[in-house]
Amino acid sequence: MEETGSVAQQFRHLIGQEFTFTAREEVGRAFIRLYALAIGDLNPLYVNAEVARRGQYGDIVAPPTFVCETTPYYQGEVDEEGGFSDRVRLPLGQVIRAANDYTFHRLLRPTDIITARVKISDLYERQGRSGRLLFLVADITYTNQHGELLAENRETLAYRLG
Repeated sequence: MEETGSVAQQFRHLIGQEFTFTAREEVGRAFIRLYALAIGDLNPLYVNAEVARRGQYGDIVAPPTFVCETTPYYQGEVDEEGGFSDRVRLPLGQVIRAANDYTFHRLLRPTDIITARVKISDLYERQGRSGRLLFLVADITYTNQHGELLAENRETLAYRLG
């Protein structure tokens, strides 16, 4: 059951805020290959340009979740902890990624330039096994340079409240 506790009330003003990040350049074959290798998915459509060119897509495509990892195309400042300095930061300690609910619409191609639009949609508290938790829910859409919807992600972050 979702609850609006005292900590959640402090941050309710964040609901509805939006942030947009647009890559400076195309995704590129190298990033796609490195991401596929990092997650251990050696599908030739991701890592072998020769095989991919002969396949149904005519070129390398990215593993579906690549589009939702903004690190490769983030262009803002990085803070002292290696995080994105202009993302929503709550002064509550370490954040834990609690859930992601993905919907994929189009394959990501090496020539795509990604824009991620983040909207804070909810903030609530719950009692967990290890104590009280604050949850922040963000709805994120990913589009390419043609405005085509690539993916959607409802991301839930959790903060321990002591």
